[in-house]
Amino acid sequence: MPIMPDSWIREQATRHGMIEPFVEAQKREGVISYGLSSYGYDARVAPEFKIFTNVDNAVVDPKQFDQTSFVDRETDVCVIPPNSFVLARTVEYFRIPRDVLVVCLGKSTYARCGLIVNVTPLEPEWEGHVTLEISNTTPLPAKVYAHEGLCQFLFFQGASPCEVSYADRAGKYMKQRGVTLARL
Repeated sequence: MPIMPDSWIREQATRHGMIEPFVEAQKREGVISYGLSSYGYDARVAPEFKIFTNVDNAVVDPKQFDQTSFVDRETDVCVIPPNSFVLARTVEYFRIPRDVLVVCLGKSTYARCGLIVNVTPLEPEWEGHVTLEISNTTPLPAKVYAHEGLCQFLFFQGASPCEVSYADRAGKYMKQRGVTLARL
């Protein structure tokens, strides 16, 4: 399962709409970098955040997710409380080809500040805005900057297309827009 290079990512994005909007070269001046890299794509975080709060002493239950555990903010700078997390989304909308699996890793700039980005793999033929979980592992508040790079997506092409794709299964997170909470 080879990792796909910049030329392949560019072609898939410009000819097949795999990434929209697509930034063809790394942008780095005065920002946390984003755009096309050698073997990946550095995505930006949108200015929509769901900040986790425990005002009501709620229990986090993936089977009965309580939306009141979050405070919604639209802002260019999100402050994540100590030892907490936020949900956000990518600026970019992704359409994954049938023979590709995508893995996401956090950017080193944020990792060196104690922020961890978690995203499950983007499965073949999944599409939507990617919901991002950003965990602040430090005992201090931490900033995340909207419209700047947050994570890098790596594209792995299978030896052949899969028999059953995410679209074929009618996956519950298909074509999600905005920040999407856990669903059962």
